[in-house]
Amino acid sequence: MQRREFLNGLMAGAAALVGPSAALLPMRSLAQDAAAKTSAEPRNLSVGYRTIDVRGRSARVFGLVGPDGTPGLTLDIGSEFDVALSSAIDEPTLIHWHGLTPPWAADGVPDNPAARLKPSETRRYIFPVGAGGTHWMHAHTLQEQNLLAAPLIVRTAEDGKRDEQEVVVLLHDFSFTSAEELLAKLKGNAAHGAKPMDHGAMQGMSGMQHMMSGSDMAGMAMPGIAAMDLNDVDYDAYLANDRTLDDPEVVRVEKGARVRLRIINGATATAFTIDTGQLYGELVAVDGQGVQPVPGTSFPVSMGQRLDIRLSLPKEVGAFPVLARREGGLERAGIILATAGATVRKIAVEGDAKEPVLGFDLEQRLRPLRPLKARPADRRFNLSLTGDMAAYTWGVDGADGLVVKRGERIEVAISNASMMAHPMHLHGHHFQVVGINGTPVAGAVRDTVLVPPMASVVLAFDADNPGRWPLHCHHLYHMATGMMAYVTYDGIG
Repeated sequence: MQRREFLNGLMAGAAALVGPSAALLPMRSLAQDAAAKTSAEPRNLSVGYRTIDVRGRSARVFGLVGPDGTPGLTLDIGSEFDVALSSAIDEPTLIHWHGLTPPWAADGVPDNPAARLKPSETRRYIFPVGAGGTHWMHAHTLQEQNLLAAPLIVRTAEDGKRDEQEVVVLLHDFSFTSAEELLAKLKGNAAHGAKPMDHGAMQGMSGMQHMMSGSDMAGMAMPGIAAMDLNDVDYDAYLANDRTLDDPEVVRVEKGARVRLRIINGATATAFTIDTGQLYGELVAVDGQGVQPVPGTSFPVSMGQRLDIRLSLPKEVGAFPVLARREGGLERAGIILATAGATVRKIAVEGDAKEPVLGFDLEQRLRPLRPLKARPADRRFNLSLTGDMAAYTWGVDGADGLVVKRGERIEVAISNASMMAHPMHLHGHHFQVVGINGTPVAGAVRDTVLVPPMASVVLAFDADNPGRWPLHCHHLYHMATGMMAYVTYDGIG
């Protein structure tokens, strides 16, 4: 099949991307036809600047504001994603709809295939919104570091019928230093033989991790490993809905109510553990996909991942912190759920002890409500995640041949040969985790899975959305320095 024939076939569906700079020119006329047939006006979504207060200092950051003036979008299942994205910033940008499965041309990765949105430009997107869930949207560039991200919630009919209050929490890591400078320091320090952070403890663990790699222990959180420095960047602040624990958001709730937390880890380089404190919770969805309820008060979430946690509040007056504890560190962010008349006490930004390291503990327990239909794989690929902290280079070995055909069941085995964990995100699809450290599992359906050091996972998905789709680490600086591959449909390459 020739590239032109493939692209013409790609455009034959109802989904469309509209805009004066649409990368695929034939799609422009199709999009105009689709727009002419719809009577509803598109929802406006604007990229702009805003100023927030971070620990007593003002910071100019990006924002994604919907038609009602609040961050992000809330849509209904079964509707069209009909959005007019405009830019009011002075540099090119583009937004990725993380968790949705749009047509390739609307995915939001610069030049794959769409061009960036120019200053003052507006581009219209039209495609089926797909299944419900907790999703988000963000820049697929270093702009993400400066808070160019927002929630993208798709509500189901069942959501509307439930007697529960929804609380959306977008987590982020923040620095007064620009992303470009942070990346230059990471690469520059490495080039001069100095580590940006003290990773000596991590490198000293290499022998033990090697012994673990063939065992069930690989990827498990262990107290001994918590002493490692797990983070590339020490940030100036950690945010929940743009606020630190110095001045947290206080969400008013009713006594005895049920609350559904929609937690989004929009941090660029920080994993967290969600701590619901004295409220016992049930994890009911990951990455917008339902799972059999998992009870508890502590739930890990890596970069790009989402958690839906259902809480039942006591019938007494009270204030209930929900904290996001930084992996391997003392720092915390969070919100406070408070009933009327409750006393809200100040919470320290730092805890008393370093927080746990993320592993496979939760992942191994997850079971999907809607697993993939059972069928053998038509193709299987083996990838190895590689990295060199000294040089600060990251990669995906074995990705050159990641070519699939529409209609196939695909399995991708990913092993992590590096000494850092990597949350791997696949665009345009949802996959099921079907293997962990060599053991078959009927794991969660999701779009981002954490692969700890010296550990492995197997992902299965159906090739039902033609394009050239990124498969990458959702640690921004790992992605920017090489840890990105592409799943390419036959005929597009």
